[in-house]
Amino acid sequence: MDENSISKLIVNTAFEIHTQLGPGLLESVYEEILYFELVSLGLKVERQKGICVFWKEIKMDIGFRADLIVEDKVIIEIKSVTAISPVHTKQVLTYLKLSGCKLGLLINFNEQLIKSGITRVVNNL
Repeated sequence: MDENSISKLIVNTAFEIHTQLGPGLLESVYEEILYFELVSLGLKVERQKGICVFWKEIKMDIGFRADLIVEDKVIIEIKSVTAISPVHTKQVLTYLKLSGCKLGLLINFNEQLIKSGITRVVNNL
């Protein structure tokens, strides 16, 4: 399954969750439910996976924790904030570069319409 096919499943699932629950919950709630739903679809999903960072000769075992990584290809960064700032998109791009993944989805569940809360971030896709 390629990144675009995975992305479509993620977006559809996020839409379903947002339709049922709406905005205003903690990020951890949306993360748990999205994880459950994607696993239920038969996808390999890692939650709060530590990704190492290399700096010169230094290896930091955990440079950041990815909210969700689907099929080792797509990183999902979940937010539940009033507004996404430009640094959030840059954050996902940094995660992509460090992890080697090519596609990231920044999903802000705290939007009136979930389509307004989904940002696609690519790195050499």
